[in-house]
Amino acid sequence: MENPKNNNSSLKAVIAVLAVLLVGSLVYIFKLSSDSDVTKTELTTTLTEKESVMKDLQELKATYDAAIAENTSMSDELIQERDKVVALMDDLNKSKGDVSKYRSQVQAMQSKMKTLVAENDELKKQNGVLTTQRDSTIVVLGESKKYNEVLVGQNEELAKTVEKGSKLSILNTKTAAYKLKSSGKQIETDKASRADILKISFTIAENQIAKSGDKTYYVQVIDAKNNVLGDKKTESFGDNSLTYSFKTTVQYENKSVNVVQDLPGKDFAKGTYFINVFDNDELVSKTSFSLR
Repeated sequence: MENPKNNNSSLKAVIAVLAVLLVGSLVYIFKLSSDSDVTKTELTTTLTEKESVMKDLQELKATYDAAIAENTSMSDELIQERDKVVALMDDLNKSKGDVSKYRSQVQAMQSKMKTLVAENDELKKQNGVLTTQRDSTIVVLGESKKYNEVLVGQNEELAKTVEKGSKLSILNTKTAAYKLKSSGKQIETDKASRADILKISFTIAENQIAKSGDKTYYVQVIDAKNNVLGDKKTESFGDNSLTYSFKTTVQYENKSVNVVQDLPGKDFAKGTYFINVFDNDELVSKTSFSLR
């Protein structure tokens, strides 16, 4: 029969071993749990850091997109920097480890962005000033153009007025028939059978703004049978031509000048005669008379 004392000792030994194993198991489980928490904490920290870096990169990209949209002369340089940001975002998305290495790159990019955006803003201000100056210049030029157009219009009207005013007026155009006596005396008559001379007269009016110098007028006398009397010469004026009875040239000095010219003839027809005075091919005066 076994000794009860020995059995108790064995039981205590087994219990002691089990207790040690239990404590060891608890310690191991605690360590595993602690390691898991650390790993989880590290993973969470990594994810949070990655999100933070990605957020900074997204803000950088948005800032560059806005600056590029303003379409300044710095657009090409801004596009290059934005492309670098996009490339880093792609690299960050693929990364599964420590993202702290990206932080320094982001900080460098942020610093570069601030410099470029500041330069871009200054460029916009300068462009704004230039645009304002240009717009002001366009307004001034527009007003000057309108003013010049008004002046040109006024000058054209003035030139027309001066041209019109400088034309000489022919007044008091008269014609009468005369019988020439052997003594040289001329006796006015209204009978065609007695007439030897037609005396044509007119006055060139005074005009202070007209050009002085020699003035030539063409006189056309048409009898009752529609014949041109006198020289019957033809003068061309561009596309126009004029058959005239005689021409007369006088020295004009801006004062009234009386012109008298005799047109000799014979066998004058009875009826109405028409007398036309031309300045070149422009009719400037006309009259008529009759012989019986």
